[in-house]
Amino acid sequence: MKRLKTPLAAMGGALLAFLFDPISGRRRRAQIGQRVPAFFRRRGREAGRLGRHVASDAYGAKQRVAHARPREKEGALNDPALAAKVQTELFRNPDVPKGDINVQAHDGVVELRGEVSRPELIDDLVERVRSIPEVRDVENLLHVAGTPAPTHL
Repeated sequence: MKRLKTPLAAMGGALLAFLFDPISGRRRRAQIGQRVPAFFRRRGREAGRLGRHVASDAYGAKQRVAHARPREKEGALNDPALAAKVQTELFRNPDVPKGDINVQAHDGVVELRGEVSRPELIDDLVERVRSIPEVRDVENLLHVAGTPAPTHL
């Protein structure tokens, strides 16, 4: 213990001489009075940022786990919404004649009526409508220009 007293006393004396120097002591004390609170303010801001970062990462991980598998929708689309969804899918392709095809939906069954330019377009449109998950069945009443329109099956 005796060995520690002398160096500690020497360091304490040097600190007092440093802080209470008649020429620069006042400036040094003022700097310490500004730097110590600034140090703790800065560390407090850094800790707050770190806390927010950890919280946002935890929230993101929770959301990824919660939405890893898409939930089944509780209710199927109503008829107008299903018809609008089918129209969106069909008329996304600019080759499909939007004004010549009528889309209606009844209890998940989609009815396609109208006139198309090519026979292979009929099969393509029916397959695209069948690929929509909410569609139970497709009633195809499409026909090629110049042929008689089919009636209900």
